[in-house]
Amino acid sequence: MSRSIVFDSPFLLGFEHTRALAERAAKAAAEAYPPYNVEDRGEGRLRITLAVAGFTPDQLQVTIEDRQLVVAGRRDDERKAEDAYLHRGIAARGFLRSFVLADGMIVEGASLEHGLLHIDLARPEPETSVKTIPIRSAG
Repeated sequence: MSRSIVFDSPFLLGFEHTRALAERAAKAAAEAYPPYNVEDRGEGRLRITLAVAGFTPDQLQVTIEDRQLVVAGRRDDERKAEDAYLHRGIAARGFLRSFVLADGMIVEGASLEHGLLHIDLARPEPETSVKTIPIRSAG
C-alpha cells in the first residue's frame, strides 16, 4: 500500500500509529464479502449487521485486537459428493471482515438471528478529569 503524503510531513512527528490505522481502514473498506450495515442507534451506540446466511454460531468468531474488530467465518467442507447444485448463488466460502474502532469503543455483545450477525457497540461518555500541574520555582 502506498504511503500517504500527509503523514510524511516533518511537522507530524509520532503519528505512525495514526498512519497504520488509516491504512488498516482503507484495507478493510476494500473488502466486499459479506455485505454489512452500520446503524447509528443513538446515544453513542452502533450496530454492525453482517449477512452470514448458512453460518452457525460455531462457525463464526468475533475478536478485538489493538482496536480492530475482526469477524471471521469458517465453513466446514462437509458437503456430500452427491450434493449437486443446478445453481449456487449463496456464497459458501469463509470470510474475514475487519473494522477499525475508535478509542473508547466497546463491544457490548453479538447475536445471530435469521442469517444476520448483529454486533452491538457503544462509546461510553469519557470521564472528565482536571489535573493540576504543579509549578516549580527555578531557585
